[in-house]
Amino acid sequence: MVLFILLGVHNAGDAKHEKIKILILGDSLSAAHNMPVDQGWAQLFSSNIGASFPHTSVINASISGETTFGGLQRLPALLTQHQPSHLIIELGGNDGLRGLGFEQSTDNLRQMVRLAQQQKITVLLIGVRMPPNFGATYNARFQQIFDRVTAEFDIHYLARFLEGVAASDPALMQADGIHPTAMAQPILAGKVTSAMIAILSH
Repeated sequence: MVLFILLGVHNAGDAKHEKIKILILGDSLSAAHNMPVDQGWAQLFSSNIGASFPHTSVINASISGETTFGGLQRLPALLTQHQPSHLIIELGGNDGLRGLGFEQSTDNLRQMVRLAQQQKITVLLIGVRMPPNFGATYNARFQQIFDRVTAEFDIHYLARFLEGVAASDPALMQADGIHPTAMAQPILAGKVTSAMIAILSH
């Protein structure tokens, strides 16, 4: 099977006829935590992006509790198995919640991006936030993980994934204050869909 790799050089009309395979590597934010899988943003995104680019398949390899280290360990086999054209990385939140080293998390993300780029896979990195109780200083340092990786590599970046959801409306967040509710999933799916359409239309 021939896999057409999108290099960001064709227009939207061409992309609509390409075979696009998007791999999502994430944690519980992407694994439909505490809700049916079909209500999670990843499944909604799959439907959304398929409407604009019919020859698209989405593989959601997200696991609740996943860290950047775990994602890095799993990624080589996932790339071999699925041979994606695009990779969405939504990891780091569990690193922050567990107080893991910022440098190690940054390096794990770097290695994931390198693995993808070595195979000419387009990367979209999703930046997440820590709950407010972690404090502004910790949150600022945590955010630098994603900013640094994005600055070092030619990748796409969705910086404020939970903006407009977390601390916006109590109905949009589960009782743990960490995971969005089913009501919030279309908002998250819309953000990723908009980012990916921009990538595929370039």
